[in-house]
Amino acid sequence: MSVRFSQPLLALAVAVVLAASGTAYAAGSHKGGHGHGDSDATAFGQPGEASEADRTIEIVMADNYFEPENLIIQAGETVRFVIKNEGEFLHEFNLGSAAMHAEHQEEMMTMMEHGMLTATGVNQDMMKMDHSATGMSGHVHDDPNSVLVDPGATQELVWTFAEATDLEFACNVPGHYDAGMMGEIKFVAPAKADS
Repeated sequence: MSVRFSQPLLALAVAVVLAASGTAYAAGSHKGGHGHGDSDATAFGQPGEASEADRTIEIVMADNYFEPENLIIQAGETVRFVIKNEGEFLHEFNLGSAAMHAEHQEEMMTMMEHGMLTATGVNQDMMKMDHSATGMSGHVHDDPNSVLVDPGATQELVWTFAEATDLEFACNVPGHYDAGMMGEIKFVAPAKADS
């Protein structure tokens, strides 16, 4: 069960998190799996093609929750996610392990602190700038297992899941994961074809 907060309360929580963070996090490159190297993101799968998707799952994001709250996926399945942000704030749909999300939250905080992200959107000009002093550089947030979705916008992410593993989908915009914007991905065995 997710906890739902009022929009003013969520905005206050995000402001408190941003204000409490006086130091910038030293983040690795934000490419290919959030500084983990390509192997972490690809350990549980790889980007897929929409034309080859086994099914489409629609995800609705609001300012503190996802609908549906959890997902059931088959190992080897290619899923086309259609993600709509019905909230007033910027949100992210990110596939990964709990450890990947924890590391990514630090990177997202750095992006907020350096003006690449705001509570309501992406600053495209700042995203393209050289941020080598922060350990981040151009092409920020171009990971294949993640999309940022502006308020009122819809994005797609297509993923082929390699194997059953402990995964979550989450929003790692500062304060959002802690406010309940995460869900578990449960794996089931692929259906056996009748011979």
